[in-house]
Formats: sequence, C-alpha cells, structure tokens
Amino acid sequence: MTATIVDIMQTSAVIPVLVIEDAATARPLAEALVAGGLRVLEVTMRTPAALDAIREMKKVSGAIVGAGTVVNTDQFSQVMEAGAEFIVSPGLTERLARPIIDSGVPFLPGIANAADIMTGLDLGLTHFKFFPAEANGGLKALKALAAPFYQCSFCPTGGITEQSAPEWLAFKPVLCVGGSWVTPKGASMAEVEALARAANGLRG
Repeated sequence: MTATIVDIMQTSAVIPVLVIEDAATARPLAEALVAGGLRVLEVTMRTPAALDAIREMKKVSGAIVGAGTVVNTDQFSQVMEAGAEFIVSPGLTERLARPIIDSGVPFLPGIANAADIMTGLDLGLTHFKFFPAEANGGLKALKALAAPFYQCSFCPTGGITEQSAPEWLAFKPVLCVGGSWVTPKGASMAEVEALARAANGLRG
C-alpha cells in the first residue's frame, strides 16, 4: 500500500461521506463523483449495504475507496476483506487504533478535544478527523485546538456545507473537509457530478 493518509487527504478538497442504502447504486455514484473530480470516497458503515458498496465502488477506475464509521475491530476486519483503502473512525480508542496502525492502512480517527489529540499523538498519529465539526464549536474551536498541536492536520466533518467549506479549507491545518452535500437524496448522477465538480474547486 503506497498511499498515505496525507496523500489521501490532499487528493481532493472534499471527501464525500456516503451512506449507501442500496449497493446497486454504489458504482454509478462512484463514477459520477470521480468524473466530478472527487476520487476519495468514504463509505460509512451505517447500513447493511456498506460492505457490498465498497466492493462495487472499488471497480471504478480512479476511485480511492475507504470505510467510515468504523467503531470496532470486527468492522475493521470486515472492511479490509471488502477492499477498503483507508479507515475513518468517529472517535479514537487505542483498542481500535492499534491493529489499524499495525496493518499499515491509512487511518483517519475522529477527535473532538485536546485529550483525543494527545491520545493520537501517543499512538504516533498526526492526522485527524475533527468530528462533529459544527456541533463541536466550528472553525473557531478547531483553531483553538490546532494552536497547541501545530504538528497536526485535520479533516473537519459534520455539519459542513458547500457555503461554509471554503472558510474551513482556508485554514492551513485543514487538508480537506468531509461532506454529504455532494450526494443529496434524490439527485441524479448528472447532478452529483456537477456538485462534485463544484466541491473539487472549493480549495481555491
């Protein structure tokens, strides 16, 4: 595995956070997102279709498919068998982090406060998902957190919109943001591709 979490975070300005209810929709969705320039796709482990969705999206040329909302080691084993290329978790525990780190797969654990970041640093991690971003005080809170942890980089996720994303992305420690607005319910694949193209241009 050659890609690092840094490579993945710098690939696209926005990482779509995907809740897939029907695996049959996964491949067309991935094709639309990649065509729009968003190659990094986070399939959340929130539905029974998630593992099959990862397998389907992996068939799309150029897609970098990872698993999100991974909360225990059993899920980690399952998503690795499905071919996940990176792992995102909503929080950070040593029990979950240790086997992921040992495996060498790129890992983006969720943090919400200074103690979480210090736990990550103890594990040798410096790249984190700030989650839930808006509920945790938004950009003002992340700026306060990032100041003492100057060596860290972040992907804020949770409540970020197309309108607020540019402000987040303008903050240097933010390498990308996670967002669900690029795949609104009921959108056509053409609409998704257009939203992805707009999102990919947000870094400015």
